[in-house]
Formats: sequence, structure tokens, C-alpha cells
Amino acid sequence: MQHETMTAPSGRYRGIVLAMLLLVYTFNFVDRQILGILAPAIKAELGLSDTQLGALGGLAFALLYSTLAIPLSWLADRTSRSWVITVSLAVWSGFTALCGAATGFWQLFLCRLGVGVGEAGGVAPSYALITDYFPAGQRGRALAVYSLGIPLGSAAGVMLGGWIAATIDWRAAFVVVGAAGVLVAPIFRLVVREPARPTRSADAEPIARVFGILARKRSFWLLAFGAASSSMLGYGLAFWLPSLLGRSFGMDLGEIGRFYGGLLLIGGVAGVLAGGFVGDRLGARDRGWYARLPAICFLIAVPLFAIGILSQSSTVAFLAWVVPQGLVYVWLAPVVTAVQHLVPAHMRATASATFLLVNNLIGLGAGTMLLGALSDAMTAQFGAEALRYAMLAGLGLYLLAGLLMWAASSTLQQDWVD
Repeated sequence: MQHETMTAPSGRYRGIVLAMLLLVYTFNFVDRQILGILAPAIKAELGLSDTQLGALGGLAFALLYSTLAIPLSWLADRTSRSWVITVSLAVWSGFTALCGAATGFWQLFLCRLGVGVGEAGGVAPSYALITDYFPAGQRGRALAVYSLGIPLGSAAGVMLGGWIAATIDWRAAFVVVGAAGVLVAPIFRLVVREPARPTRSADAEPIARVFGILARKRSFWLLAFGAASSSMLGYGLAFWLPSLLGRSFGMDLGEIGRFYGGLLLIGGVAGVLAGGFVGDRLGARDRGWYARLPAICFLIAVPLFAIGILSQSSTVAFLAWVVPQGLVYVWLAPVVTAVQHLVPAHMRATASATFLLVNNLIGLGAGTMLLGALSDAMTAQFGAEALRYAMLAGLGLYLLAGLLMWAASSTLQQDWVD
């Protein structure tokens, strides 16, 4: 496939491209997180344990999502990022729709594997497109806008999925959101053109060379494992919080959707935007702030989350959680920006995929299943409240993330590539 090239894009067209990438990323998280709100209904109909639900929410998705991201991003670096994203969107949306036809654990597991295959080609090429379209001083902010797809998509998955499941059933929720993504795919391809890039000879760097550059940079490993630690708990909370609200706070699907959707839209959106704008501002003076800012936010978030988890009132829980919900999203734009600048420009998609491999294989692959397994193990002692205490134990992962990112701040300046 030949590269499509174009003249320097206008500010208006850059905004359109960013909006389209944000839309695709929103679908990414709708399809990824909708399982959380549907979990109680799926558990009841298919007779699953919390450990099995955790495997569906994390391991099933993460296995191929994490590992295929590198070859697909290498392909995107050599060919067309916009084409790879288009095909990926169609594939993961199609498998999301197929989840609605599953009649048992293994059928649903295989469909979630398929969702992961599709989404493997979406995020890293999008990071690279944004970095190519936007000048250096605006990249953190642009990546923050793109990262709004996480809270917006998660909120939409919870609210829309909950409403459809309550109105019709959980199967219809999968079919509706999957079909919508399939319809958006060709529109994305028509709108988003491939920006001008280095010559093909520069693009032909082998994957091993990208790995070699990253392997020698201490900042990469500290950022990657810090992000993975935070993602273990972040994805775990995103998947299990709807179940906690039902079990421990007595909410129905509609109430859960409004409660959790509100947390994501208020706290999540504010946190993502703050990370991009504050990260760019502080990072312009000292690159170490791209890691130091997230570290501080993780450490502050832990006691606030604990208050909400242990509360008996849904109002107290919402007020206690809304601030840390934002704080734990601050890392997205600064850390992704930093990873983009650990390698030369033509290696960025592959570098991002390598970072995502570590982050998602550990964080997404283990987080939801870990909390589910902890909940099952604690049921004998705590009964219906076991999930609450599993989440409380998991808060140590945010402390670890903060410490690792603080350590990364000391070496980021010397590892930076403009």
C-alpha cells in the first residue's frame, strides 16, 4: 500500500482529524467497557463466577489486543495509519455485535478475543497520527482531547448499555453499539487522510531496532510499569464498580448508569484535560513533569478512593470518588506524550504499541480478573461485601504507580528525543 501524502494541514482540518480520532476512541471504550454494566445480567443468565467475569473483562480482551498491537502498528508505520484504524474499527465493532449471540462462557470469551484483535490496531496508530498532525507544543493538549475517548466512551457504555439492557436485554446492547461502530468506519476513512511522513527508507526500520532503543531507556520501563500498575486497578474498578454499586449500595441498572456515568463525565473529563494542558505547561520547562505530575495525582487519589469504598452512603461515595476519578486520568496525555518522544518520529506508532503491550497485557489482562478472584476468595469472610474489600486491597497498585512514575521523572529529560 502506498503512502497518501498531503500539504501542511490547516488548523481546521487538524481539528476535524482530532474529532474523528476521538469518535473512534470513544467507540473503542464503549465496546471495551460495556461488559461491566452488563456483567450482573450476564452472570445471572449464563451462571458465571466473578473470576470468569473478570477473565471476560480483562484477559480475553487483552491477550490478542496487547500482542497484535505491535505488528499492526509496525504495519501502520510502513503503510497507512488511517487505513489500519478503519479496518480495526470495523473488526472490533463486528465482534462486539457478535457478543450478543453468545450462549456460554467460551463463546463470549472468543468474541471478546475478537474485540481485542480489532482494537489492537486502533490506539498506537492514532497516537502517531496526532503527533504528526500537531506541532510539539500542542501535542500534549491534542493527546488529552483524544484521551477524552476513555471517560466519554466508558460513560456512554455504562449509560447506554445500562439503558438498553434495562429496556430490552443485555444482548441487544452489544448488537446496537457494535453496529454503530461498523457504520462509522467508512466515514472515518473518507475524512482522515494520511499526513506527509519521512521517506519509505526511513520507515523501513525493523521492529528490533525500535525495541533496542526503548530497552536502553530507563524512563520507558518506569513509565510502562507505572502505567501498568495504575491500569490494573483502573480497569478493575471500571469493570467492577457497577457490580459494587448494585451489591453494596442497592442500585438498579438505571441508577448505576447515572451514578458511574456522572463520575466519568465530571471527574474523568476534567482529569484528562488537566493532564494535557498542565503537562504541556510544566513539561515545557522541565520534561520530568510529564512523569512527576501523574505521580503526585496517584498518591493523592488513594485515600480519597478508600473513603468512598468504605462509605455506606451513595452520596458520600460519589463526592469522595469524583476528585480521584479525575486524578487517576491525569497520567494519560503526559505519559503518552513522553513515550512518543523516546524514539525518532518514524518509530512512534511502534513505540506506542510497545508501551501499550506492557500496559495492557499486565493492566488490562490481570486487573479485572485479580479483583474478581479476590472477591471470590473473600466471600467466605465478607459475603456480599467481598468486592468492596477486594477494591480496597487493590489501592496499593495506585501507590506503586505513583512511585514508579516519580522515579521516571529523574531520567526523562536525558531520554527525550525532539
